Amino acid sequence: MRKSIVLAAGIAVAALLAGHAAAQDRDRSMASVAEIPLTGDDGQEVPNHTVKLLGPIDKLPGVVTVGNPNGKTTLVEFYDLNCPYCRIASADIADMVDLDRELKLVLVPFPVLGIPSITASRVELAVAKLGTPQQFYEFHRKVYAQRGVTDGARALQIARGLGLDAKALTKLADSDGITETMIAHVRLGNSLGLAATPAFIIDGMAILGYPGRYRLQAIVDASDACGKVVC
Repeated sequence: MRKSIVLAAGIAVAALLAGHAAAQDRDRSMASVAEIPLTGDDGQEVPNHTVKLLGPIDKLPGVVTVGNPNGKTTLVEFYDLNCPYCRIASADIADMVDLDRELKLVLVPFPVLGIPSITASRVELAVAKLGTPQQFYEFHRKVYAQRGVTDGARALQIARGLGLDAKALTKLADSDGITETMIAHVRLGNSLGLAATPAFIIDGMAILGYPGRYRLQAIVDASDACGKVVC
């Protein structure tokens, strides 16, 4: 990957991660709050709290919708490409999308786990802009199918394998617009008190961490049936 992408990320990374760390310190108590009783597949309580959105997340730059764009149930996922729990969730959620024709999945890149995540996210956001939603989701799945750390160079290699133009991706990934989008995503997650990855927004509730396939499916089913995460 071109060195300038790493340098450009370095200019923004201090403010980006410092802002997230400050938000985590501010909202650390939220990571253990459960406004409604939810138990994950492991039997542990799942932190959750109410959120108020100023507008539809799926209309924001750099956010990609897959599944049914007009589906009855909308599940928003904030994730980091180097989050191990996001990797587990990715395979499970892909199955849910394949099986549930009414599920609308909204993917929000949320690079908060260090410089490799930020440089990878710059490429990811370029894929979102230059590719189709299907190419983006394939990129997303291929990243999580790998082991080890994904940085900008590795992300670019995956995108190139999907037939996307490496030079065009690199130029866009190195742009100020991508930096602004990336920072906007992290600020949004911070404002919603998302102190863990993955984090999900559904029916005005934030679910912190991955509750497991069966619990997440139950949440989606409840949303579909009665418009709440628990009927």
